[in-house]
Amino acid sequence: MTRQAAPLDIDVLRPALVAPVGPWNRVELVAETGSTNADLLVAAAAGAPDRSVLVAERQTSGRGRLARSWESPPGAGLTVSVLWRPEGVPADRFGWLPMLAGLALLDTVREVCAAPSGLKWPNDLLLGSEGRKAAGILAEMTAVTGGGPGVVLGIGLNVNATIPQLPAGATSLAEEGAAGIDRAELLVALLRRLAERELRWRDARGDAEAVGLRSDYRSGCLSLGAQVRVELPGGDAIIGMAEDVDAHGRLLVLGAAGARRPVAAGDVVHLRPVT
Repeated sequence: MTRQAAPLDIDVLRPALVAPVGPWNRVELVAETGSTNADLLVAAAAGAPDRSVLVAERQTSGRGRLARSWESPPGAGLTVSVLWRPEGVPADRFGWLPMLAGLALLDTVREVCAAPSGLKWPNDLLLGSEGRKAAGILAEMTAVTGGGPGVVLGIGLNVNATIPQLPAGATSLAEEGAAGIDRAELLVALLRRLAERELRWRDARGDAEAVGLRSDYRSGCLSLGAQVRVELPGGDAIIGMAEDVDAHGRLLVLGAAGARRPVAAGDVVHLRPVT
């Protein structure tokens, strides 16, 4: 059974998040949807403004990397997507957005949960002594119509879900000792941190080095220094040590023969426990 959680209230979220008090231009809350990312992509094509937010209490057909699907029951977590239209930032720097979001998520979770935590490249949140997945992030480019290019970024965080409700290898804040969290307060804190990091990145025209984003990411990423298998789109895989991330956020994997390969997209498997 899902632990009981108070429903989110749009009359609490909007005053805390929407301009001029907050950093977002629009915040919407729905009881149920198939996918917040899919809905916000449609809204973006219709001209939804920069810094729009869509929150769902229940998501039935969420999308993850490599075409994975997942469902979030009511009250079990936070399911939220945001729309950014970062004018002036070169498109080849957009790859930092999901990593930036991972850091905002990590900072927020560390405020409420004492369990060990960190990021698996590019942006999965690992939590607890066993390094189980507690959250995932998916970024998708918008259509070129409807207000200019942009990115819709979705976050799914397990808050109150129990182990039987979760996929194998997953966990939640409550399972790791952070029970009784006010989800509205957690969501407001997350969205404020997310907006702050994105604004600094945008003001620097996406220069991750200039705003300390690359350095912060290195500090928070558990994959660096670990032996990994990276499952690539299309079915291939590479094995080696995750050595670093480059200026574009790509993972640099050092193979056994000494060849270094940059990886822009893939699913990382840690071959040995990380600390």
